[in-house]
Amino acid sequence: MDHQGQFRRAALELGIPDDEISRFSQHLRLSIELSGGSGGVPVGQFGGLPRLPVGMNWPSAGNSPLPFVFSVDCGALPRVDGFDLPVNGTLLFFLDHEADHLDDTGRYARVVHVQDGTNTAVAEAPHSEFTGKQYDVSARLLAELPPWFGTDEDENEDEEWDDLSPFQQQLARDLERDVPHLDELCARAYDLWPGEGLASARIGGYADDAVITSIAEQTLAGLEKAGEIVIPVAKWSSHVEKEKHRLTSEWLSLARFPVADEYYYGSFTIRHDELAAARVDKALPVTEFSE
Repeated sequence: MDHQGQFRRAALELGIPDDEISRFSQHLRLSIELSGGSGGVPVGQFGGLPRLPVGMNWPSAGNSPLPFVFSVDCGALPRVDGFDLPVNGTLLFFLDHEADHLDDTGRYARVVHVQDGTNTAVAEAPHSEFTGKQYDVSARLLAELPPWFGTDEDENEDEEWDDLSPFQQQLARDLERDVPHLDELCARAYDLWPGEGLASARIGGYADDAVITSIAEQTLAGLEKAGEIVIPVAKWSSHVEKEKHRLTSEWLSLARFPVADEYYYGSFTIRHDELAAARVDKALPVTEFSE
């Protein structure tokens, strides 16, 4: 479905100029919320036992099996502009959140793409702790905008404005100047794709800020080490913020989800080109501790 076209038509009905709509739409992304208990058409499964290709071993890190989190049927998910998820097959997500939180190699997380037509069977769990309570989830679209988006220097609380970096504050000022109907456009986007608020997971959309920050810092450190750039210590933060802004066009969230004990949050972030090539095994896992 042409979601950008749908949004443009809805905004034009409000009398908003086309150039404002275009500038706003550059930042608008849609994610897919997966929720249980909503009564919708099932598109995936949380917990329980996964269906793996016949003969495939349970994903593990060395001798440590990885807990199964959830799976989704790519063909049953709504198609989203700019989110090149495989058109068919099943994605299965495995994560040992406690081990991954303390490790930066990615070995304690795995995304498996099982193509349609593959001979599969319900896998036998290595241990009962590697499967959670099973339930079906349905899908709904949610509008997403960058964290700095729509923050007003004059109208918002000082704390909210001060939470933004100087670079983000300038982005917000420029946006307010160039998009006078910003509030109406935000409201229209959330009216069209409101989500439900209590999702088991989100597929697509913006990557978590902490993940993009880490990628930006590693990228700049690598360039410095190679002698391609020199960044004064006093300018490091501003360079990171500019690099983060650039990287949002290259990276996106594959999946974000809370894990069973509610103290951790798992995510897989992937480059647009890797996702378009269905190389979901290249997704970068990051587990955050919520307290």
